[in-house]
Amino acid sequence: MLNVHVKNLGTVAVLCLQGQIVTGETELRNAVHELSQVSVSAVILDLARVTTIDAGGLGVMLELREHAESRGIRFELMNVTKQIGRVLEITRLDSVFNITSGVEFLPAVSRSRQASMARLASCA
Repeated sequence: MLNVHVKNLGTVAVLCLQGQIVTGETELRNAVHELSQVSVSAVILDLARVTTIDAGGLGVMLELREHAESRGIRFELMNVTKQIGRVLEITRLDSVFNITSGVEFLPAVSRSRQASMARLASCA
């Protein structure tokens, strides 16, 4: 089961995910489809609390990436754990998904404030 909580940071939506992204995942799909109907410039999946991802879950993520980008919405991954990073590496999807530290999507602010804003954006 996957829990999805959305944090809106201006035109950027951070989806705080907790649990498993697996075959048949509908919560994540519904959240991204809803966001694509409103004015967002980017959707970022915070994977810090994702414990498992299977082939079906990777398929959902690829589908959502295509859906978002076809509407001009950036689709990025943030806080990728070692385990999830390894899955992305083995499947070579680490070269398909844009993986960010989180600071890149924040509005232009002074460097001293970027770290504190990144913590606000993070779900962990």
